[in-house]
Amino acid sequence: MTINCNGKLIDLTSPKVMGILNVTPNSFYDGGKHLEEKVILKQVEKMLSEGAAFIDVGGYSSKPNAEEVSEEQELQRILPVVQNIIKEFPNTVISIDTFRSKVAQAAVENGAAIINDISAGNLDANMMKTVAQLQVPYIMMHMKGTPQTMQSLAHYENIIKEMLFYFSEKIAQARSFGINDLILDPGFGFAKTVEQNFEVLNKLELFQITELPILAGLSRKSMIYKTLDTTAEFALNGTTSLNTISLLKGAKILRVHDVKEAVECVQLFNQLQK
Repeated sequence: MTINCNGKLIDLTSPKVMGILNVTPNSFYDGGKHLEEKVILKQVEKMLSEGAAFIDVGGYSSKPNAEEVSEEQELQRILPVVQNIIKEFPNTVISIDTFRSKVAQAAVENGAAIINDISAGNLDANMMKTVAQLQVPYIMMHMKGTPQTMQSLAHYENIIKEMLFYFSEKIAQARSFGINDLILDPGFGFAKTVEQNFEVLNKLELFQITELPILAGLSRKSMIYKTLDTTAEFALNGTTSLNTISLLKGAKILRVHDVKEAVECVQLFNQLQK
């Protein structure tokens, strides 16, 4: 199970860790922390040294009820960061967390290698066509509505069945455009209640029927800190626990704020598999 990132084949047989780099003032956990160039590059260096295979750069917060950000604003936040990372750490595999095709195109033209789309093409009709032309891996997440409306749309008769149908349609659509490398993200926290999130995690292995890599984005999310009656700041231990469960259930990429701990999860998981 490999993906092609700028001509570099990355083998997902052993799970990989994706470090989150939010360059937004309002992300739910690290908003406002990474806005200065020196701070950004120091954080990237830290994540790479701790074993991150990918750095996921986001300029639009997708937390519930997040404020709208214009395309121009998103580009102004993301492009200098991508350029600086490539300049300082040229071998970095950068993923761009965006649902806009113009942002995706500009980012890849400046050195990014993966597009991570929370809407799987639903919020921009040109996204899949653009990704196909760029020939980069495409992460498709399950979500209903938009970050502003999703929490009111957490209604399902059978959440797993509906998600599998959603992904089967999205995979067929992506293939029809000619996208080769697809990764599925169940979208923990997106249009799902705490109970629904745990149901999806509990049955995560069922998504392996698609024969595509699964990305688990559980890091410090409300399903953890609400269950533990704490805050995102104190949700690292809970994150580690759920990351371990997701690996046991077939996840191939862990998208996290805390790279060192996630890499240790993968190391222990790999030892277990031996």
